[in-house]
Amino acid sequence: MTAHTATATPTARAAIIAIAVSQTLVWAGLYYSFPALLLVWESEGWSRESLTLSFTLALLAATAAAPVFGALVDRGVGRVAMLAATCLGAVALAGLALADGIAVFGLVWIVIGASMGGSLYETCFAVVTRADGALARRRITAITLVAGFASTLSFPAAAALAAAFGWRGAVLTGAGVILVLAVPLLWWGLGVLERHAAPLPPQVERGAAPGPWRSRAFWLMFLGFPCLALNHGILITHFLPMLAERGVDESAGLLAVSLIGPMQVAGRLAMIAAERHASAIGFALLACGAIAAASAVLMVSGAWFIPLALFALLQGAAIGTTSILRPVIAAQFFGRSVFGIVSGWLAAPYIAASALAPVAGALLWRLGGYGLVLAVTCAVALAALMLIAALPRPAAPRPGERVENRVES
Repeated sequence: MTAHTATATPTARAAIIAIAVSQTLVWAGLYYSFPALLLVWESEGWSRESLTLSFTLALLAATAAAPVFGALVDRGVGRVAMLAATCLGAVALAGLALADGIAVFGLVWIVIGASMGGSLYETCFAVVTRADGALARRRITAITLVAGFASTLSFPAAAALAAAFGWRGAVLTGAGVILVLAVPLLWWGLGVLERHAAPLPPQVERGAAPGPWRSRAFWLMFLGFPCLALNHGILITHFLPMLAERGVDESAGLLAVSLIGPMQVAGRLAMIAAERHASAIGFALLACGAIAAASAVLMVSGAWFIPLALFALLQGAAIGTTSILRPVIAAQFFGRSVFGIVSGWLAAPYIAASALAPVAGALLWRLGGYGLVLAVTCAVALAALMLIAALPRPAAPRPGERVENRVES
């Protein structure tokens, strides 16, 4: 039985489900617990500025950690590294319950952020791609379809737990769920992928793969995808204040923003349905165009709900596909040999842009109001479109060579 035949077994499919459920719990506990409990923490007397600074520092710590964990994946210890990061995140989340001041609170969030750099999508997708690049796109899509509901799980669960046991009880419960459920599922799922992994080509085993830093494709992606993160971070942070300024009813605004999550899942499903008709780069160009169009829709939407719903459709569906397309396109150019470090370095500016987006949006608003905010978000989406359009086509494989093992330079 070949390695590829082995990866198609029901056990391998069950492993992907286990990893997807684990990712859902980790995202819900480590990432979404912050927005879910923000108002509760404010009731402790901590200022929103200090609280959001803590989360920004956490994301910057994740930015620094992502390339380190990517390098560990390339060394063949991705499973251990990801499990260690997940355990660290759970322990640090539990440590929040001991925070008696904003300084300790912020320091603990920096540790949580560092753990997120190795426990969330980037490292997970790197491990999945290293196991078998040919199946990575479908597996990554399956994981994101399930983990896309992490926020849906986190917000009501955090509210209920905080009401019943206080926020300290809520974070302790979240930490316990990660340790008791997410870690064992991840351990088993990644173990199955390791056992059924397709063999790496001989040049990879010798460590002779060309470096990605000399590749034009790497730098185009390094600059292009963070533009989308900046766009999305600004719009999501400032969406409700923007609508309130226009006199939009609060319930209508909440309904519109709540549609973005389901639209992300819908966008991923649509990509699955059409995957035979377009390349990954083609889908990425379509996503960039849709994100630019979403900002343009907001420019002329006024207080009408239908344009707001159209924005949620375009923005949600497009941004939902980019979390899949970024690793898939990187794998097409660089294969599995250096995918971990490439993925980590591509994640760094993406996470940093997400971290800085709220502040950037506030500065733009002060300079020129929300008209300037929307003009800039549209412009950065178009910049991403031009950068990704400039990507060369992935190099054709040599006779007998698998496509996902090619490094384009």
